Amino acid sequence: MATNRANRVLVHFGPERVSVYRLHSGELSLLARERLPFGTGLAGGALADSVSTFCAGLKEFTEAVDNKSTRVHATGVFQQLPQPEANALVNSVYVDTGLYFNIVGPELEKFYLNAGMSACGSNDMVEGLIRREFRTAVVCGSFQQSLGYIEDIITCLRKSGTVVLSPRSTRIKPETAGTDFVLFEYQDLLKNERDTWRHKYVHMDAFRQADAVVVCNPGGRVGSGTVFELGFMSALSKRVIFTEEPLGVSVSFPCEVGLGA
Repeated sequence: MATNRANRVLVHFGPERVSVYRLHSGELSLLARERLPFGTGLAGGALADSVSTFCAGLKEFTEAVDNKSTRVHATGVFQQLPQPEANALVNSVYVDTGLYFNIVGPELEKFYLNAGMSACGSNDMVEGLIRREFRTAVVCGSFQQSLGYIEDIITCLRKSGTVVLSPRSTRIKPETAGTDFVLFEYQDLLKNERDTWRHKYVHMDAFRQADAVVVCNPGGRVGSGTVFELGFMSALSKRVIFTEEPLGVSVSFPCEVGLGA
């Protein structure tokens, strides 16, 4: 189960500088720090090109610059981008580098800063990020075929302090066990076959409140129900993390692979 990476490169594009770290066995070390490689007035394709060029240079620190070994976070000027421009930047960086450019919102940044200060007296956002990456998350996957795997992922998230918004419980209603649409103990039974949409929508609507959506895909397989949900995640510009390298997804989109900062 790919739930953590022992050795990962972390990048933080901050208000005035970009910092590169190595996270090894839970310990964070600074590899490089320099002023942002662009002016504050840069925008659009020029901004995306500058970010992508910098990310390409990360090969100095890691053998593979990809969405498994490398995490990129941004604050400062990036938080001020209008949503369409932010989406375009995320998409451009992904196409050019294969990396997910995670623009951290102000509230989440404040959470990370407080976590770092409480844990080690540091005002470095990344120190807080590695200690608790998510406040809230939604977990997706095939509840019919991979329930035990999903329960293990939920347990790991909750141990880290993450609130799992959906599913709230993984105890299945006995009368739905083994069916094509399982229901959990906190859900009411279906009125008819169309009522499956109501339950699906409630689950997907929780994406809006979550810091990230964790997709459980043991062996890489992504079920048809989860593929359906991926479009909704993308439309919301939601951070998506697969537990393993996804297989069978026809369109690549900005995402990360493997839990752990």
